[in-house]
Amino acid sequence: MQVNIPKRAFNTVYLPLLDDEQHRYIVLYGGAGSGKSVFAAQRLIVRMMSKPLCNILVVRKVGDTNRTSTYALLRQVITRWGLYGLFDVTDLRIVCRATGNECIFKGLDDPEKIKSVTFAKGELTDIWIEEASEIEEADFNQLDIRLRGRGIHGQITLSFNPVNILHWLKRRFFDRKDGRAVTLKTTYRDNAFLDEDYKRTLEGYKTTDPYYYEVYCLGQWGVIGRTIFDARAVNRRLRELRPAEKRGYFAYDTFYDPVYNEVRIQDGTIRWVEAEDGYISIYEDRRAGVPYVIGGDTAGEGSDWFAGQVLDNTTGRQVCTLRQQFDEDLYAKQLYCLGRYYNDALVAVEANFSSYPIKELQRLRYPRQYVRTAEDSYTRRPMERYGFKTTSVTRPVIIAGLVEIVRESVELLHDADTLGEMLTFVRNEKGRAEAEEGAHDDCVMALAIAYYARTQQSTAADKPRGVRAEWTEDMYEDYWNADEDGQAYLIQKWGDPF
Repeated sequence: MQVNIPKRAFNTVYLPLLDDEQHRYIVLYGGAGSGKSVFAAQRLIVRMMSKPLCNILVVRKVGDTNRTSTYALLRQVITRWGLYGLFDVTDLRIVCRATGNECIFKGLDDPEKIKSVTFAKGELTDIWIEEASEIEEADFNQLDIRLRGRGIHGQITLSFNPVNILHWLKRRFFDRKDGRAVTLKTTYRDNAFLDEDYKRTLEGYKTTDPYYYEVYCLGQWGVIGRTIFDARAVNRRLRELRPAEKRGYFAYDTFYDPVYNEVRIQDGTIRWVEAEDGYISIYEDRRAGVPYVIGGDTAGEGSDWFAGQVLDNTTGRQVCTLRQQFDEDLYAKQLYCLGRYYNDALVAVEANFSSYPIKELQRLRYPRQYVRTAEDSYTRRPMERYGFKTTSVTRPVIIAGLVEIVRESVELLHDADTLGEMLTFVRNEKGRAEAEEGAHDDCVMALAIAYYARTQQSTAADKPRGVRAEWTEDMYEDYWNADEDGQAYLIQKWGDPF
């Protein structure tokens, strides 16, 4: 049948998706009051009237909640558009008289009812999952399989608030690209029909509960627990991030040393290999004469990632990250190359789970490793050892230091994986700061170690005779905003660029 619903009946931001037939998955997410559920209902009503075959299953985690949410919304759309004479609306079933298309409502709390869904005319073509963050991925997979009818181009619409950064929805539709999916994020600011009083209520959370405002009102990915880091600052920084300058890994040639009867890396052959799927991300390339620090966190019992964080020690900026699951010897070799690349950076690797990477760096003759003071197990005398040891004493100290960095200078951080881990780094029931269950903390711990190790590295760039120091735009801005004494200090710290 001919459908003539005026465009002004829809929020403008959603119009590109109204007639979408290219994608299997329509993912509507964002903050409260954005109108995403209303649009999902509007779109389904249009499809029921305009398509010769469009049978819809609307689901929620609990079936009874449909009555006061999805079912009520579709009825509301029919009434507002003056279409009640075109539809038969009975208990949790809506039928378009002109096309015979049906819409029924079920809950995933009764799988047998989902399996028994049938339509008077044709097969299931469309599914709307409201509050999709409430369901399990296995439930979604079962629904996805239901759309394998002959000759049918099925579509699944998902609508939800992204309140948990660990959710399977993020992994499936955002962390990886699926050409069959289109995603649209909206907030209350996109809803032209929103009640002004409700809008003022949402705006009020800016001051009363900033974290709630970021996650529930602006639709930022959040956490179930409260992170120990400034979540508002982290979310803001995530929105500001730019892509890495380079992504790849290091390749190298080896040589046999007959004196020590071992194979080592030949320094002159270390080279960067550009690769989209590389595990090293460079945000700021090395600068001549600048001192760098690398913090390393090793995988624990093979369940976590090997991580490395590179800091420009003159500014404290995060300039490069390494994150990968591979063997310890390969990790050590990549750290070796990374350190040599960044002007023989000071390397501080955690020594808790395994000392192999530290010993491998020694064997490869790496020139600069972090040194800690340890007690000799036999003489009980203090002695110097390579690597950083995380203990009940040092762990709170390095985490507290990183918390301060995030609170005061979050603009120093450039890596999305690191910032994402911060959102899931919470305090458990015993008060210990750690990654939330199912999350990782490798990037966070490597970064915390790097900042702590800075004291063993120079904070001033070397300036070769007759060569100017290289400053970034931010460094020049800090210089011109400083007084005379401050300018002299910055030149001493960063080198003379003039």
